[in-house]
Amino acid sequence: MMVSFFDQFASPSFLGIPLIAIAIALPWVLFPTPPSRWVNNRLITVQTWFINRFTNQLMLPLNAGGHKWALLLASLMVFLITINMLGLLPYTFTPTTQLSLNMGLAVPLWLATVIIGMRNQPTVALGHLLPEGTPIPLIPVLIIIETISLFIRPLALGVRLTANLTAGHLLIQLIATAVFVLLPMMPTVAILTAAVLFLLTLLEVAVAMIQAYVFVLLLSLYLQENV
Repeated sequence: MMVSFFDQFASPSFLGIPLIAIAIALPWVLFPTPPSRWVNNRLITVQTWFINRFTNQLMLPLNAGGHKWALLLASLMVFLITINMLGLLPYTFTPTTQLSLNMGLAVPLWLATVIIGMRNQPTVALGHLLPEGTPIPLIPVLIIIETISLFIRPLALGVRLTANLTAGHLLIQLIATAVFVLLPMMPTVAILTAAVLFLLTLLEVAVAMIQAYVFVLLLSLYLQENV
């Protein structure tokens, strides 16, 4: 039973071919393409309004140099939200429960922000490793600590997204299993448990959106330090 709980996180395959590429490419197929005419339908209007509001909020603390990342960060946000939401449907696979995928997104983007800071303003970028007014005996220790914290950032990005989604999926499966087991024996308790399961599913929808937003928000904060 314990093994079957974690089977949902195994990458699906068909005839030995991993299907994770299809799961990653599916969100871009579902989004409608804006037409060339002035009047759009309601779905495209809501989609455009959401992306514009999110981009404006994200780019607010950044200067003009950081606005070049608007398209990349907005696309990443929509991509993560769609994948997380599709993973809540029955008989689906959530690619963002794989630490390898999340690290593959976090490490290159974090490294790009560090490289931009080192290239454009190396003094300011290196200055983050040593807070102002540090006593001289503590300088070597603080430099080591700040360097370690700098390299932990992409790991924290990937692990945070993976852990939150994995814990939510496991909890949903555990409570759903309890409902099926209790239904023949204690129907009243099973109904109450099903109500808890419904509320937990609503919470997981919010977590799926919030974790995608937090992932992109932290990337924008890292970018703000280096532009």
